[in-house]
Amino acid sequence: MSPRRPAQSARSLRRLVPILDWLPRYDRGLLAGDLAAGIAVTAMIVPKDLGYAAIAGVPVQNGLYAAAAGAIIYALFCTSRQISTGPSSSLAAVAGGAVLVTSVAGDAAAELVAGITLVTGVLFLLLALLRMGWIAQFLSRAVVTGFLAGAAVDVAIGELPKLTGTSADGDTAWQELGSWIGGLGDVHWTTLLVGLAALSAILALRYFRPKLPGALALVVGGLVAAHLFDLGSHEVALVGTVPGGLPAPQIPSLDLMMDHLSTIVIASVALLLIGFSQTAGDARSFAARHRYRIDVNQESVAQGMANLGAGFFQGMPVSTSLSASSLNESSGARTPVASLTTGALVLATLVFLAPLFSELPQAVLAAIIIDAVVFGMIDLTELRRLYRVTRFDFWIAGAAILAVLSAGVLAGVVIGVVLSLGWLIYVATRPAIPVLGREPGTQVFRDLVENPDDETLPRLVVLRLDGGLFFATAEALEERIRELQDGADPPLRTLVLDLEGVNFIDAQGAAKLTEIEELTDAEGISLRLARVKPNVRAVLQADGLIDRVGNDHIHGNVHRAVEASSASGGGWPDGR
Repeated sequence: MSPRRPAQSARSLRRLVPILDWLPRYDRGLLAGDLAAGIAVTAMIVPKDLGYAAIAGVPVQNGLYAAAAGAIIYALFCTSRQISTGPSSSLAAVAGGAVLVTSVAGDAAAELVAGITLVTGVLFLLLALLRMGWIAQFLSRAVVTGFLAGAAVDVAIGELPKLTGTSADGDTAWQELGSWIGGLGDVHWTTLLVGLAALSAILALRYFRPKLPGALALVVGGLVAAHLFDLGSHEVALVGTVPGGLPAPQIPSLDLMMDHLSTIVIASVALLLIGFSQTAGDARSFAARHRYRIDVNQESVAQGMANLGAGFFQGMPVSTSLSASSLNESSGARTPVASLTTGALVLATLVFLAPLFSELPQAVLAAIIIDAVVFGMIDLTELRRLYRVTRFDFWIAGAAILAVLSAGVLAGVVIGVVLSLGWLIYVATRPAIPVLGREPGTQVFRDLVENPDDETLPRLVVLRLDGGLFFATAEALEERIRELQDGADPPLRTLVLDLEGVNFIDAQGAAKLTEIEELTDAEGISLRLARVKPNVRAVLQADGLIDRVGNDHIHGNVHRAVEASSASGGGWPDGR
């Protein structure tokens, strides 16, 4: 065997599992900061992960299973030094939507969510293998903003009955809200008192003591109150049995997976789209601030392995948590040792503290969930920005919100993708094609709508296509030319097409230019092309259009094309 092969294999293994490269060179001077960050993040995520599990419709301990597996396994494969990986409100909402659609419960719900998590992990690995990060672009930012806001409202409505000690049902958020309102006559007043106190406390901590781990304080306070006032004997619903100990590896039932395959696939694709966009953006942001490089494909591998581990150990989907990652960074995390610390502490919590959560009032857990989704998923700043900057994007976000509330979280994802693709098709098939005029006293040609005082010549139109000329835009160009031709008075004699903005042309685009040349020739209109890029010209040459138009009708800029079209070589008021 060549001596090079073991060395190459070792390098390949270190690339796949980066911890093998950086851990032997770990700077012990960073240990204090990493440990402090791991402790701080654990204090923040443990109570929240209980709530995320409730959102997903699985036992609360499963949220901790996912948190431990996600944090430890991500640290083995990641290239980011500050990212904290674990369950999040948005991922839990998607998983919970799948549970609602399939109407499974109990152990079957836990298996379903674990199966979704495993499939999500496989999709992350395929994304890295095929380098298909562009797939995340199928959800526009406006749609994601609206989807998350709608999912937050949907989850919050689902938690309201726990605050009032009542019940509610319905297939949509609107129906569930109506059912809850209709059942308010049966409010359990002790539960309502606990719920309002919990909600008031966590909101007060958020506004007046934002640096304190509000969810942790609320869990401790809820457990103390449950013991002091014996809330269980007063018919206040409690979380119930939470077993201690570590999770056993388990593969979800194949029959269950096959029975709900379509739901699992849809949920997994949604989790991939949301998770990848969060991971890529957050990892780049932290890397830029701390001046190191990350590998986005390797980050996909890390997230994929973290999800496989979480699913294998009965957990739920995991991804980047921006709030936890920000706390990780601000608390001193400089390497993934912080993530390993978090994972180890969550495991310790499962072994030694998990049974304590059995006495937690459900109303307290509901308050934690409502706080997490409202402040973690509803981005009012972005919605205001969309309204101010691009009104259409704001209405797209609004449509996504209504889709989630009216059809459910899972259907809302599908509708969101359709909205994104519809918007993409709309934009792609309607490129800007402005008429240009000349800025007085110059050779500069500009959009006449934006500069109505610019100069034009009779019987001549300069038209600019802003975008590629291909199957989706070819018809729009012809329609624009026919519109100008029909409305011209006096009739057109010269058409100058400015192709500066055309970076790409396909066979259908070239064929359409040939049709336009035939149309203008039949009408006695001289067609001239200006600022044709080399790659576009090569396609037109291959299609024979250059020979039809003639090299003398192809110009380096618009001014030369207009000048050549004038028999006198001038025609402008200033004689240029």
